[in-house]
Amino acid sequence: MVNLDLLYKPVSKTAGGSVGRLIVASNRVPVPSNSGAPAAGGLAVALQAALRVRGGVWFGWSGKTAAEAESRDLAKKTVGPITFAVADLTRRDVEEYYHGFANRVLWPICHYRLDLAHMSERCAEGYFRVNEFFARRLARLVAPDDVIWIHDYHMIPLAEALRRQGVKNRIGYFHHIPWPAPATAQALPHYERLLRAFSAYDVVGFQTQPDADNFRDCLIEAAGAKPRAGGRVEAYGRSFEVEAFPISIDPESFALEARLAERNSLVKRLRASLEGRDMIIGVDRLDYSKGIKHRIEAFGAYLEASPEAAKARVTMLQITPKSRSEVPEYARIQREVAEEVGQLNGKFGDVDWTPLRYINKPLSQSALAGLYRLAKVGLVTPLRDGMNLVAKEFVAAQPPEDPGVLVLSQFAGAAQELEAALLVNPYDIGATAAAIARAVAMPLGERQERWGDLMRVLRDNSIDHWTRRCLQAIAGVAEDEAGSSLHPAGEVVRSGVISGAEPWFCAQSLPHLRN
Repeated sequence: MVNLDLLYKPVSKTAGGSVGRLIVASNRVPVPSNSGAPAAGGLAVALQAALRVRGGVWFGWSGKTAAEAESRDLAKKTVGPITFAVADLTRRDVEEYYHGFANRVLWPICHYRLDLAHMSERCAEGYFRVNEFFARRLARLVAPDDVIWIHDYHMIPLAEALRRQGVKNRIGYFHHIPWPAPATAQALPHYERLLRAFSAYDVVGFQTQPDADNFRDCLIEAAGAKPRAGGRVEAYGRSFEVEAFPISIDPESFALEARLAERNSLVKRLRASLEGRDMIIGVDRLDYSKGIKHRIEAFGAYLEASPEAAKARVTMLQITPKSRSEVPEYARIQREVAEEVGQLNGKFGDVDWTPLRYINKPLSQSALAGLYRLAKVGLVTPLRDGMNLVAKEFVAAQPPEDPGVLVLSQFAGAAQELEAALLVNPYDIGATAAAIARAVAMPLGERQERWGDLMRVLRDNSIDHWTRRCLQAIAGVAEDEAGSSLHPAGEVVRSGVISGAEPWFCAQSLPHLRN
């Protein structure tokens, strides 16, 4: 196991010799419970490690509503050098900002589902209004030397709103979901207003190079932006960096978790129930972007085309915690997936065999790691995904002596890195079924070779590497110039950079950031 505190090293100081704090902003905040239980998710663990060494604030929405949010004080909880500061929102704010514009406009359009976008001027104005509210609350917490790191699509306008509050600090943004090509992105309400808001950042990060290229193309077409060296762009009177920072996991820590999870009671029960049969696993939040209906159809096509699979009673386990049930599109997909599961089991099942086991509740990180390790095939087939860390977790969990096979959608950001997986078009049901058959029957030698290639990718780009690159970019320090205090454009950097991070995501932790 890595000592997290040793991974983080401030590399830049202010003129007075002090190192600035890190301020993180995200829609939801993993405020520690009274029991002191640590954050379970990889991003939460990584950012808390950075905050713990450097000191700072994690700011966001409390997840609670109040009749009057503006007059209410921030709820704060300090644990060591970290202050968790959260604000309540009104019911109207939540409906317009969160359920409305964020999840019924930005989310579907960024995932290329224009047909599911619900355009509402009221929700659009609510989205910008809430970000102005967040900026007023956050600006009070910012010291001159702090570096600010804002996460995901809920808070795109936050930097611009902070600038209006007089905040001159270095501010970075990371977009956890896909960014579409200009022809699709142009469907966003207030499209140019959103693009202009991005220009208030010093660094805008994306999961993949195609996403970064799409965003750059949007700026060029809409604002006449001028690309510059070093990934920089000039637009709306500012120069800022646009770069790909593929998020990852700590593969060694996750591998250890998977080995230890063999003793987990749930894992033991599942292993016993399989009675030696092969298992295929899928793990996704219940969302139309995850391609769960297509996946179930492909598994059915596999059983149809492979009588030997039915005879061997190959079993698929689909773990799908519900999410955003208040949003009509999500309530509908819940019903449709449940119907699909019932039809498949009714067609192929027997009195002593349920081909598809469907679970609608979240499981612990330990249980998930152990279940990945049991599986012969990991089926990760989203229709579109920013990254998808389930794919990386599945790889890291595998036993080297007998690894399973990853079947991965070509439309997941992870496919840009995990080229040794069996890549599929999830819309092509027959091809996905054929890939499942190939994965189940793959010889040990080929499985080991592919797994070795995938693990090398994970080790070369761990969560530690991701965090270090992002924070160095935000502070304006090149990776090979850790001692420099100048931004490439000549701006003085007012704070240090930290390197490092640790373990993994789980479905329950910061679900809005999991891809």
